[in-house]
Amino acid sequence: MPEQRERAVDAAGEAGSVRQAACTDDNRPTAQVKDPCAARGGAMTVLYDGACPLCRREISLYSGLHAEQPLRFEDVSDVAVSLPAGATRAQLMARFHVRQPDGSLLSGAQAFLALWAVLPGWRWLARWGRWPGAAWAMEQAYCGFLHLRPTLQRWATRLDRRQPDG
Repeated sequence: MPEQRERAVDAAGEAGSVRQAACTDDNRPTAQVKDPCAARGGAMTVLYDGACPLCRREISLYSGLHAEQPLRFEDVSDVAVSLPAGATRAQLMARFHVRQPDGSLLSGAQAFLALWAVLPGWRWLARWGRWPGAAWAMEQAYCGFLHLRPTLQRWATRLDRRQPDG
């Protein structure tokens, strides 16, 4: 098992159901599929790109919170991490994904909404995402962010290099 690549956070509760949104660019959402090897122990699994400095920062923020249900964080850039059925490493690294306890795989805005629904301080965004048109708008904004992500990653990497270790 990779060191510190997977972290469980104990809590109780349920996330609301969400639907898959569409994205019209090259970073298309993966299809919502049921994984027969669903999240172990009834945990929601956050699948993130640990090679991305932006993603690492965001996951660090989320993993420090006390979720309403068990969460697992898996770095899909680590080749030792097994992938959900029907998903490739490239697909999982291109967009944010969450595997729900029932095995369904959510991508993009829908994945964020599912995660935010169980995190203190973020639930208001999940509630806002249930308003008509809000999830669609969030998905469009996320698709726009994905176009900027490579540039933002380069900036974050430069910033990391400038900061002293300590």
